[in-house]
Amino acid sequence: MAVTSPKSTKPADHEGDLLRRVRPVDWTNPVAKPLYDLVIVGGGPAGLAAAEWAIRLGLRVALVERHRLGGDSLHTGTVPSKSIVRTAGVHAIMPRAEEFGAPASPDLPVDFQTVMARMRRIRSRIAEYHSADRLRAQGVEVFFGGAHFTASDALLVGDTRLRFKKALIATGSRPQRPTIPGLEEAGYLTSETIFDLAALPKRLAIIGGGPLGCEAAQTFSRLGTHVTIVQDEPKFLPHEERDASQLLSFSLARDGVDTRLNTLVLGVRVENGVKILDTANDDARYRIDADEILLSIGRTPNVGDLGLEAADIAFDPKKGIIVDDFLRTTNRRVYAAGDVCLSLKFTNAAEATARMAVQNAFAAKRRRLSLMTIPWCTYCDPEIAHVGMHVWDASERSVPVKSFTVMMQDVARAITDGQDDGFVKIHVKLGTDRILGATIVASRASEMINEISVAMSTGIGMRKLAKVLHTYPAQSDAIRLAALAYTLDQPVSWLQKAYARWFA
Repeated sequence: MAVTSPKSTKPADHEGDLLRRVRPVDWTNPVAKPLYDLVIVGGGPAGLAAAEWAIRLGLRVALVERHRLGGDSLHTGTVPSKSIVRTAGVHAIMPRAEEFGAPASPDLPVDFQTVMARMRRIRSRIAEYHSADRLRAQGVEVFFGGAHFTASDALLVGDTRLRFKKALIATGSRPQRPTIPGLEEAGYLTSETIFDLAALPKRLAIIGGGPLGCEAAQTFSRLGTHVTIVQDEPKFLPHEERDASQLLSFSLARDGVDTRLNTLVLGVRVENGVKILDTANDDARYRIDADEILLSIGRTPNVGDLGLEAADIAFDPKKGIIVDDFLRTTNRRVYAAGDVCLSLKFTNAAEATARMAVQNAFAAKRRRLSLMTIPWCTYCDPEIAHVGMHVWDASERSVPVKSFTVMMQDVARAITDGQDDGFVKIHVKLGTDRILGATIVASRASEMINEISVAMSTGIGMRKLAKVLHTYPAQSDAIRLAALAYTLDQPVSWLQKAYARWFA
């Protein structure tokens, strides 16, 4: 189905608009200055945030991008995936229309061409904020091409030499490659290619139960694909709370996803055009037939072809560039930020560490990576968000904790919305009201977790949080209820003093 713009009957050229912004075909690299204050390698979220921050500081900045500005987040990650997640959510609610008093919706097939066109339109619109012209107007000199360090204070982009006082490496990461026999020969999709699909696959096998794998499983199942997800561990999202992962398993099953936990993929083969996964669960052997296979087993930092050795920059091919707590590499002139050096490979972390690296490189007051509070979210339904410590983190550090939990089925707004799966769980250091971490499972967990992140970052404890008025009804009221549970858990003598102080 052709997509038209409101002012034209011609099909909208969203891909053309995207490229004109993030990699103009007629772009000419500028003439290099003799010396830059900061040269940034990589034009993804980290590189763009660093460039804008450095320009505000009045620095002479050059940014080098090998491919397209915007990075994976814009092109193959956050933006396209959440666009399609939203579409899938709309389709998921339609069969429940009568429950809300609306006419029953006929069971029509998804117009996948329109789904993808919407995604491309959104991606093109957001790309305007990452455009080469916008950066140039701000004063950033943009160079397209591969970067290669030649010395501790210089690198090459093609035949152009860029010298710098400081440099920032923000080259991101890419999908981890497989070691499964036969998978390369059979062919597979990754986050880099799944959004290029021209048609909705009838059967999709997903290898990996991390955030991307789970989001894709639920999304494609809701759009009409028969999805089988294979995870080699006993739960999905192995880095999340067990009860959160269990709720996700129930949700995926409710949406028709065939889940296979504790299952290994032994090999992949093709018979009569069908891709077959041979799997094992203990002694049992299973065959999974698929039209497409999505591989989602993690990400690898982009450290190759950068000439890091020439600049005396230490790195690990699997973990990325080695940095200290101030994000400085083993070369005192060079810093790193984002996926290329972090274990938490999230867009918000990439942007925040980029700004931190610029500040540490040029400002008197330096900031530590270890003190940063980083929330994250998996955008399934319900969403699963977390910030700070888990219980096992506290146990490993010998920090005593107590958790306060409110079920979403006890929250008025969650009940009125018909979205009462989930909970808010806040971990508090025993004997204090200091918040150490939290997990939220709810339809709006990605928004709710930010309140906990603000509280942790500013030192707001459970006592003050209990006194914060929330709009009513709101799903975030679950956070106030958890804080109130903390106050009710305190000794009566403390409560008497507290009430006397509050209402004096």
